[in-house]
Parts: sequence; C-alpha cells; structure tokens
Amino acid sequence: MSVIEVKNLVKKFKQPDRKSDLVAVNDISFSVEQGEVFGLLGPNGAGKTTTLEIIEGLQKPTSGETAIKGISTQKELEKVKNLIGIQLQSSAYYEYLRLGEILELFGSFYQKALPADQLLDIVNLREKKKALIKQLSGGQQQRFSICAALVNDPEIVFLDEPTTGLDPQARRLMWEFIKKINQEGKTVVLTTHYMEEAQYLCDRIGIMDEGEIIALDTPKNLIHQLRSSSRIHFRATERFDLEVLKKVEGILEVKSNSENYYHLKVSKGNEALPKLYKWAEENKVFMIDLEVISADLEDV
Repeated sequence: MSVIEVKNLVKKFKQPDRKSDLVAVNDISFSVEQGEVFGLLGPNGAGKTTTLEIIEGLQKPTSGETAIKGISTQKELEKVKNLIGIQLQSSAYYEYLRLGEILELFGSFYQKALPADQLLDIVNLREKKKALIKQLSGGQQQRFSICAALVNDPEIVFLDEPTTGLDPQARRLMWEFIKKINQEGKTVVLTTHYMEEAQYLCDRIGIMDEGEIIALDTPKNLIHQLRSSSRIHFRATERFDLEVLKKVEGILEVKSNSENYYHLKVSKGNEALPKLYKWAEENKVFMIDLEVISADLEDV
C-alpha cells in the first residue's frame, strides 16, 4: 500500500540575472510503500531536499502533485501534519530551552504527543534531558533532531541527510536508531549522498541527479543492473555528432564536454569496445587516452 504519491513534480526557481528559471525538480514521479525505508540518493544540488520539502508541505511545487495517504499536501496540509514527523536542523531549536522543555513545547502543538522521557529513551539521551542543544556533541544533536521528529508519534518520518557531518562511529549509531524506528512500524523517507548509507538502510532507492530520478529500485537490483555495464572514457581530436555514436550496438549513453572528452556507458565493455573501434575507423575519428572501467553503484 502506497502512503506517499508523487506525480509529475516540477519545481522551478527564478534566477534574477538569467532569463531562464532554475529547474530544481524536473517532472519526477514515484511512490513510497507503507513500512519501508525509502531513500533519495544523489549529490548536493540534485533536488533531494527540495523534493522532500514539497512532500512535507514546506514548499509549493511549480506543477505536479504530492499526497500522503491520499491527502494532498498542497490542498489539505492541516490534515497531513499529524501523520508526519520532520527532522529539523539543530539551529532550529530554542537556544535557551533544555531538551525536555523543547520536546514538551513541540508536543503542545499536537492533539497527542509522546512523553519527553519516552522520546529521549528512543535515542539514548535520557541523561541529557536538562541539557541545552549547544551542550551536545554533533552526533547527540542529530539524534535529538530525530527524537523531536517523533514527538507526535507520526506514521511517516522525514529525515534530510541525517548523518551529514558525523564521524563514522556516530554515523553507524544513527543508522541503528533509524532501523529501530522503522522496525517499530514507521515509514521512513530520507535523503543522503552516502551510497553505503542508502544501501544499508533503504528498502528502495531513488537516485537523483540534476532534478531527475535516473534510477529507482532496491539496492540489490540496482547493483545487479550496474554490474552488467561498464564505462568507456576517451578523448577525440575533433568533435562529432553524439547521436551517430549512440547508434553503435551496446552503447547505452553518451556524454561529452567542451574539452572533446567523451564518456560512454556500455552494456558490456569487452563486446562494445571492438564495435567502438570499428565505428571510429569508419568515421575517421581518432581516439586517445581511452579507458574502460567496470561500473558500480557510485556511477549511477
């Protein structure tokens, strides 16, 4: 059963110094199933956070729709608020309130709220109940941000890069807390630019780049798909029409830049390479610095 639906979502931002808009999210669609951990993976600027904030109702889309349990987050946001929990950054918390006081304050915004002690126990911070945010370590602050997202006992929890800035040990500890939350029946939607994190935590991953979802599947299936492909890089002495190269059997994708460097994704490197050489000879293209690399999940 889908608890989140995203349909043809587009978000554009005006650029004062340019005629064209910046397209942050470019016509993406996907769904999130009840009880799963769903991850949006991609580099900074890929559109992950913007997508998350539109689903949460914090931003309005240029076009498209998002819904949580069939309720539009654009038209009926008030009905959605009790269903979701959103991780905030540490700078969003009141500087002079203690952790227990912050949780009690947040709880007062909802019809029902979990006790502060119970929330702090979830992330092993009960002993810090009377501490201020600035007195916590980076890892403790991140754990508290997750704790605060659970104050209304939501069905769906949104985590935006929950382990950014943490050392490996603190990151691993955070993963275990996220797993624990999911095992207690909550759907988790997170963003990350760490491949290892997405692979460890997520049931399914949507890989984003330049505002688009370029792949969506389970980690296992994504890895399987990529293991059957390779990349070929080379430099040519002159530029040529990319569309012609795309017609060569076995070449899945062609990219280039202004330096006459070409980047190919091919189905099987050992089979595609002879065909590439033959194409180059027939079209009088001189290739130099050619390199064949086996693809992995980082290359999506």
